[in-house]
Amino acid sequence: MTVAARSLPLWTLAGGLIAATLDIGYAISYWGLTKGVAATRVLHSVASGLIGREAALAGGAGTAALGLFLHYFIAVLMAVAYAIGASRLAWMRRRPWLAATLYGLWLFVAMNFIVVPLSRAGMKGLPPDPVWIALSIAVHVVFVAWPIAWAVNRALGGNRTGLR
Repeated sequence: MTVAARSLPLWTLAGGLIAATLDIGYAISYWGLTKGVAATRVLHSVASGLIGREAALAGGAGTAALGLFLHYFIAVLMAVAYAIGASRLAWMRRRPWLAATLYGLWLFVAMNFIVVPLSRAGMKGLPPDPVWIALSIAVHVVFVAWPIAWAVNRALGGNRTGLR
């Protein structure tokens, strides 16, 4: 097993954790500053995808913790999916900025039109807020996909910055 192959799981985990931290930090900040939503309520909304809205809201700190765990778990899975693709597709290693940008756009579409609508959260489609939509797209690219690509590329032989 090569050094890169041994370090890929660790760097993938790191990328997922960085992405999750940036993303949840943004979500808590955005909803707190624009709508006065408490951080626990943001985490309840994540948990609602698994247990439903009413159960998430009624669960207090426990369901907020569940939401935080689920958020990090999903981000790590996103990183694993990217790592699998990048380890098999040379163009993703050669053009990580492009690959990550396309992946971030795909994540935005997948989360908003597939994952959330199929979850128990009860939300369908996008909210009618163009600012939220634009920021959400940017966050999926810059805060989620780019850190994941940086970390994965470090393990797969990227240069000192991780991206070429």
